[in-house]
Amino acid sequence: MDAGSSFSHVATHVFDGESYDLWAVRMESYLDALDLWEAVEEDYEILPLPNNPTMAQIKSHNERKTRKAKEKACLFTGVSKTIFPRVMTLKTPKEIWNYLKEEYAGDERIRSMHVLNLMREFELQRMKESETIKEYSDKLFTIANKVRLLGTEFPDSRIVQKILVTVTEKYEASIASMENTKDLSQITLAKVLHALQAQEQRRLMRQEGTTEGALQAKLQNNNGGRNKKKKQNNFNKARGSNKYHQKNNTQVSPPCPHCKKTNHQPKWCWWRPDAKCLKCGQQGHMEKVCKSHKQQGEVKVAEDQQEDEKLFAATCFAAKSSTK
Repeated sequence: MDAGSSFSHVATHVFDGESYDLWAVRMESYLDALDLWEAVEEDYEILPLPNNPTMAQIKSHNERKTRKAKEKACLFTGVSKTIFPRVMTLKTPKEIWNYLKEEYAGDERIRSMHVLNLMREFELQRMKESETIKEYSDKLFTIANKVRLLGTEFPDSRIVQKILVTVTEKYEASIASMENTKDLSQITLAKVLHALQAQEQRRLMRQEGTTEGALQAKLQNNNGGRNKKKKQNNFNKARGSNKYHQKNNTQVSPPCPHCKKTNHQPKWCWWRPDAKCLKCGQQGHMEKVCKSHKQQGEVKVAEDQQEDEKLFAATCFAAKSSTK
């Protein structure tokens, strides 16, 4: 398979009524690569073969006829379903091409109006803070190429001037460096874009470094907080494993298994089974809570009261006797 036959399998750009100039450039290049553009440029007529033609005449006749048929088929394939009915009755590739050009390219006046509108759009462009140099330059290139497709000259120097004037303030350092070291009237568009993109990449690298440092610091703070919290939890667990902890400066413990109170340890309980009372000599309690000790105290208090009453009665009787 030769190069021409393999290239014919490449899909053509289908024209749907928009961007005719762009489609025309692509289609012309496609047909020229297939050696079919001659049928559009010359629009030659295929004459019938003479009587008793030679082999060379037959071969030339078939080649010209085949080339013209292929050209027509390519143009039919290169338009959408909505445009095809308008050109399907045309006989030659030249007629099809001229019809599409007159219908969608417009006359000189209309093309001039398109150029003016594109020029105005170009002049109103300003770089946004969120845009990169590539995104902004692509917008300018798109407008400039549309102007060029309409047949108007648009030099790269104009794009250079537009970029240097309308980029954001963060690129002022690169622009000042170029002004001091180079002649801006001679600098190419590629050099301007490379210089600005280099500064943009350096800024992004610094920002990534700053962001990475901030993330590391935040991670360390989070780890420190988690470690601190972990230590606190371990401390609380250790305190919880202990039977006693302080709460509001008051010692609190689990209920005593002997007396069910929570203000002392079991080993200091007065009601321990192994405790022996020094007052009554019995086991199971301490002398501080000994009931016999309390009863003896109550009996002693009662005897003291009786003794006081007797003394008071005797005093009263003696005073009465002396009065008589």
